[in-house]
Amino acid sequence: MAAAITATGAPAAARDSRRWLVLVTMCLSLLLIVVDNTIVNVALPTIRTDLDASASQLQWIVDAYILVFAGLLLTMGALGDRFGRRGALAVGLSIMGIASIASAFANSADQLIATRATMGIGGALVMPATLSIITNVFTDPKERAQAIAIWSATAGMAIAIGPVTGGFLIEHYWWGSVFLINLPVIAVAVLLGRLFVPTSKDPTAPPVDIPGALLSIGGLVSLVYAIIEGPNGWTEPNVVGGFVAAAVLLTAFALWERRTPHPMLDIGLFSNPRFSAASGAISLTFFAMFGTFFLLTQFLQSVMGYTALQAGVRLLPMAATQMIVAPTSARMAERFGSKVIVALGLAIAAVGLLMTSRLTAGTEYFDVALALVVMSVGFAMMMPSATEAIMGSVPPEKAGVGSAVNDTTRELGGAFGVAVLGSIVSSTYGPDVREAVAGTPLPASAVNAVSDQVGAAMEVASRLPTGPAQLLHDAAANAFVDGMSTALTVGAGALALGAIVVALFLPARARDAAGHGDSDGDGGDAHGDGSREAALSRT
Repeated sequence: MAAAITATGAPAAARDSRRWLVLVTMCLSLLLIVVDNTIVNVALPTIRTDLDASASQLQWIVDAYILVFAGLLLTMGALGDRFGRRGALAVGLSIMGIASIASAFANSADQLIATRATMGIGGALVMPATLSIITNVFTDPKERAQAIAIWSATAGMAIAIGPVTGGFLIEHYWWGSVFLINLPVIAVAVLLGRLFVPTSKDPTAPPVDIPGALLSIGGLVSLVYAIIEGPNGWTEPNVVGGFVAAAVLLTAFALWERRTPHPMLDIGLFSNPRFSAASGAISLTFFAMFGTFFLLTQFLQSVMGYTALQAGVRLLPMAATQMIVAPTSARMAERFGSKVIVALGLAIAAVGLLMTSRLTAGTEYFDVALALVVMSVGFAMMMPSATEAIMGSVPPEKAGVGSAVNDTTRELGGAFGVAVLGSIVSSTYGPDVREAVAGTPLPASAVNAVSDQVGAAMEVASRLPTGPAQLLHDAAANAFVDGMSTALTVGAGALALGAIVVALFLPARARDAAGHGDSDGDGGDAHGDGSREAALSRT
């Protein structure tokens, strides 16, 4: 389409007729990827029963997707730049569709783990393509910032939509429906992509950096594996080995990328304060967001007593706030500068986490909703501006890699948030519950179960006589809330630290990061809009 636009000499009219449909397609594709990260969690109890899955298998049904997805993001983003982003999107969506069908009809937990890992391959192709296509299609910097804000709002909305959708499907259908729901979304996205999405890729077509790809995959997979396994024991040999392997491989990756004539990732980008500070802000945001979301879903179900669907519905204020606030962040950043908006957003989100940390076992839902709204206002303010800062720092022909860096920082931050904040809760919850039930007639197996997970404690309590049941319920609820309070205070501290780092190092506007290949602050592009047009027309 871009070549035709250039040939006809009427770029504006052609671009105006399609670019918003392109954005709809990218948001649909993103919605699929993010929902797939969360929807399966509510189906785990049913999957455990129907497939006779162990606790370890249940964990890997979730983590296999995350491990493969995060490990392949950089490589798939680079391949999209090299061979074409529309093709990467179509192939990724197709893989997701096939793997979704296979997941829905899996006959064993091991089969489901394998199909979930395959879905991760498709997701790693799709997610970098969505943002890089948006960056290349929206050539006007102001419109590009608005489009990225809508893309970010979609991601925030999808985090809350997953549990609601999953809860509804589990209540009315069987567990496989949480995977089959992907198919109509994939069909629409593939069709719209075929009709409206232009082909774009790196016009210089450098050779594939195979050593860099292998080193990045090995390093990121090792890192994500160590993070996932960390809560089971941070000093365990497999966890320490994973972190050591990640350090070695990622260091080797950085050294190789510096010396190879055709690097997959220009390591020099991290010397650009706009790129590095925004990447750090995104990582800290997802550390706090995913960790908080992980704990709040347990709080709503196990402590407040809501079903999975009821808990999902009560997270919708988070999605609604994202939808309202995120699209306005581009205009706020244009007026006040990225530094102010990103730092202020992080600070507001930190206040929201502190409010959440004050919740108690007897709290009213209104207090939860208020904390969710405040937290989401902060996230919705800062994520679009930080994302635009990352993408604006990368040449358009390398948009796939830039998008992959943005996505990788999100995944690593989110995985660390769940692991670290979850470990903080466990360190308080387990000992407190063991102490509370000491001397009761509970068998050792039951004590181990109730002190491991708050949901298990409430399930055991529901089968006990009234007196012991109330004792166990109160002990588990209070122990979990105490641990959650400490964990969310740590999360708030991480966001506050991020706000300070952003205030110190993120340039207020793109022109303040001159010399690093950024856009200028008044909407011009350091590469020039013409270069973006040329890059598109050469493809």
